[in-house]
Amino acid sequence: MTLDIARIRKDFPILEQTVYNKPLIYFDSAASSQKPLQVLKKEEQLHLEYYGNIHRGAHFLADKATIAYEAVRDQLKKFVNAANREEIIFTKGTTESINLVAFSFGEAFIEAGDELIVSEMEHHANIVPWQMMAQRKGAKIRVLPFDNDGRLMIEKLDELITEKTKLIAVAHVANTLGTINPVDKIIEKAHAKGVKVLVDGAQAVKHLPVDVQALDTDFYVFSAHKMYGPNGVGVLYGKKELLDQMPPYQGGGEMISEVSFEKTTFNDLPYKFEAGTPHITGVVAFGEAISYLENLGVAEVARYEHELLQYATQKLLSIQGMTIYGTQPEKSGVITFNIEGIHSFDISTMLDKMGIAVRSGRLCADTVMQHYGVSGTIRISFAVYNTFDEIDQFIVALKKLVMMLS
Repeated sequence: MTLDIARIRKDFPILEQTVYNKPLIYFDSAASSQKPLQVLKKEEQLHLEYYGNIHRGAHFLADKATIAYEAVRDQLKKFVNAANREEIIFTKGTTESINLVAFSFGEAFIEAGDELIVSEMEHHANIVPWQMMAQRKGAKIRVLPFDNDGRLMIEKLDELITEKTKLIAVAHVANTLGTINPVDKIIEKAHAKGVKVLVDGAQAVKHLPVDVQALDTDFYVFSAHKMYGPNGVGVLYGKKELLDQMPPYQGGGEMISEVSFEKTTFNDLPYKFEAGTPHITGVVAFGEAISYLENLGVAEVARYEHELLQYATQKLLSIQGMTIYGTQPEKSGVITFNIEGIHSFDISTMLDKMGIAVRSGRLCADTVMQHYGVSGTIRISFAVYNTFDEIDQFIVALKKLVMMLS
């Protein structure tokens, strides 16, 4: 199947606007992708027709909203091939999913002197919660490094994993380097020594087919807003036998069975980890985003984005003074770069005046910046609605800026 990009772009009316009298070119989808009309209309439909608080209501609107909400849990079970629907926990995003595991897994399984391994290329959201947990529990974090090409040095796991190691946290796709990490091999190495693994899939699920059972990962986390869905919605997949042993992350309504001042008993999975009223409209609209992506075909989208990546990389390398960080052949649609002698913020600010949205700065990845000895970088990232013509316009604009600023 060949994707009809012109037709797809019509699903994203935000792309039809001008910015500073220039046609908008949106190259920041790794931060947050735009939403198609189908997703926006689903949110509107719920508000107009059947909004009610889920699970606890005893009326038509609540029942209909509950059915729609829980249908998305079933949809996600199939999307990532979980064994049980109870293994799909709704959160407000990847960050909360990681924090949930860091707290609850830490309370259940981590003791003073234990160790965790975190890769050097992680987003802050997959570093800081583990640091907080390690400080609270008296544990130690060890770092799995990457080389200058952006390859995670998984051979070092053999020496990093000890009898004290309890968990490895690693990105499926790095948000700065775009590297697609061999998480299957990492999980295999970890499980051979009884170590659990959390995979941050925030940058992967939009670009790659994900099968949590085939990976055999213990935890897998991601966000709706990076895959054409609403912000404020995330997913934690966890193996049932682990989630059953982990204490609740938050207390409140829904996560309880019975409450008295003498004792509170907790609800079953998945509700044990879903305290309070969730983002009902967001979850239901997320289901529409998943359907949209599946209708396009995840593999087809990945193929097209890889073509954009290769085309843009070749064009960028023709610019004098260009340094691209992360040059692995197995990459997703992300390019992070600097141009010698020009500050990344200056480039991104001036590109914005030309209607081109990119990301600049430390990219929530200080450890990556420290690895390369830079204070910041520029990142462009692609989605299915981007085009080769947009890349050409971007390259022309960038070359013009290099001439002006050099």
